[in-house]
Formats: sequence, structure tokens, C-alpha cells
Amino acid sequence: MQISMMPLRTTKVSVGGHDVVADVGGDGPPVLLLHGFPQTRLTWRSVVPLLADRFQLVCPDLPGYGDSARLGDAPQSFDEALLGRHMVKLMHQLGYERFAVVGHDRGGLVAFRAALDDPDSVTHLGVLDILPTVDNWAALQGPGGVFAFHLYLLAQPTDLPERLIGADPDVFFGHFLDTWTEVPGAIPPDVRAHYLSAAGRPEAIHAICDDYRASAFIDGVQDERDQAEGRRLTMPVLAAWQDPGEARLPFDPVRIWESWAADVHTVALRCGHFLPEELPKQVADAVTQLIAS
Repeated sequence: MQISMMPLRTTKVSVGGHDVVADVGGDGPPVLLLHGFPQTRLTWRSVVPLLADRFQLVCPDLPGYGDSARLGDAPQSFDEALLGRHMVKLMHQLGYERFAVVGHDRGGLVAFRAALDDPDSVTHLGVLDILPTVDNWAALQGPGGVFAFHLYLLAQPTDLPERLIGADPDVFFGHFLDTWTEVPGAIPPDVRAHYLSAAGRPEAIHAICDDYRASAFIDGVQDERDQAEGRRLTMPVLAAWQDPGEARLPFDPVRIWESWAADVHTVALRCGHFLPEELPKQVADAVTQLIAS
């Protein structure tokens, strides 16, 4: 399904022998925008028109998602550090030596790792509705874990999740698209159908499961080591998340992100999980303010 990301153009770039498909365009300082689960680069379709006259935008499908090739056959190919380096190489090949990166959900984890590991390339970091992997796992306690059941299911080291999801991928992935959204119409039927089609392919299901296996058995260990060594983000950071309203989060996102960065601006938005699609103007404004800092 072809859904326009005007005014961007679609391009395919070979990065280390692996094809990355991205929408690129705009005018101004470069910004890399990374999507999350269970989506593709279309996550940014409503944000792009609000930023393209101020920034040069690059919106790729993450490896293994959408139209971009995965980097290997094992869960290790979804190591956040590896994916972060891959995205940095993509930007360098496109001619951007220094750039801002903003990521939502899984893309936020890749953005976080790229910024932590390569501060010479990343000038600003934006993370939307995500915590670093080690903090995310630590926050899952008691009944709150019910709503994050997919983290445990997808990370199973056998092919159990692939077999279960493959029985009805539309029901599985549609569950998240429907229940994690609070703004009516944020994900219209044609975009929803695109997400389900992209995620429901057997190779995509396997890639997504391997991504979560890496999160459980690789990425958290890396984060723990970085914490022990006192590594911190050195660039301005925007951390945004959904405002839970009267409900209470089982963690303090402000404290967590301030433990990783000295220069951090935090904002809570009244919407569901899919911030770029539910409140694109607020997200665009926050990104603009971040890069102006």
C-alpha cells in the first residue's frame, strides 16, 4: 500500500550491504525520525508536513520492519547498539555528519543508543514514550505487567511467539493499534491496514520477535554496564510520554531520564502511546524547541 509522505521522496540506500528504505526531504538542519512497534516510517506522516520547511528529514523503516532489510539471521542482529550504528551510517551516507535524532517506542531505544554511543554525530536526542531498556524492565512490577505482556511473549527464545502470532497476526498487532490509542481517528483505516500488512508477514513477525529477544537478553545488559560506568548523554534531550491522567505510572520518567542526561526537557501529553500520530502538532513543536536549544 502506497501512502504519501509528502513532501518527502522515497529512497533506498545500501548500508553495509543491507537495504534501508527511507523517506527523505525538507530544508534545514537534518533530523532522523525513527518509528516504533508495530509500525513503519508512516508513523511520522502527520509530523512531516509540520517540520519539512524547517528541517531536512530522514524517515527510515527500521531494519526488519516495513521495507528495510534486517541485519542478520539471529536476535543479535537487533542489538540496539548495532541498530544505532546502522542508523548513524545511514545518515553519514546521505551526507549528514551531524544530526538530531528523534525516536518513538522501539525507535526511541535505537535513538538513545545512537546518541549515547556516538555523541560526535548526534546533536540532539528526542525519545517519545519509552524508557531505556534496563529501566523499562525494572518498572514492570505487579499488575502493571499485564499491559506489557508482549515484552515477555515476544522475547521467548523458541518459535512459540512466531507460531502463536502467525495464527492471526491481524488480531495480535491490531490489539496494540486499537488499545494503545486514545485520540479517535489517529490511525485511519488505510494506515492501520498498512501496519497490519507490514507486520503480519512471516519474516516480519520473526524480525519483531528477534527485536524483543535482543531487548530481553542483550540490550538491558548493555544499559546496566553503561550505568555502572556512569555514561551519560551529553546533548540536549527531549523526553515525552503519554500523560496517564488520574492513573499513576509505576515509575518516574523525569527521574529516570534525568539520571541519563544533564540537559533534559520533559513533557507529558494527554493522548495514548502513539504520540506522533495522536498529537502531531505538539510533537512537532517539541522537536522544534529541542533543536533550538
